[in-house]
Amino acid sequence: MALWLAARDPRVPWYAKVVAGAVAAYALSPIDLIPDFIPVLGYLDDIIIVPLGILLAVKLVPPELMAEFRAEATRRDKPTSRAGLAVIVALWIVAAVFLVWLFWPNHGI
Repeated sequence: MALWLAARDPRVPWYAKVVAGAVAAYALSPIDLIPDFIPVLGYLDDIIIVPLGILLAVKLVPPELMAEFRAEATRRDKPTSRAGLAVIVALWIVAAVFLVWLFWPNHGI
């Protein structure tokens, strides 16, 4: 939640906004890049990718602002990210189209 707030605050540097927004959108998205039902890899994003993204985003946001965002986050309800959902769905569609193209017989290769 604090990163979601950081991504929307004009006092945060643009590069920190990009990282914070991407991490918040992914973490709040109801769909994972790697679905949890895939053995081992399904939890890889939850165990490695999200925490590393959070760590990077927190380091990029100025500490005094991060403290303010954390305090504000405790007073708010958890948002959902429709943008994050859209990005993940788009990535899955692109991957599916690529795989169909790659394995479809007589596609020009």
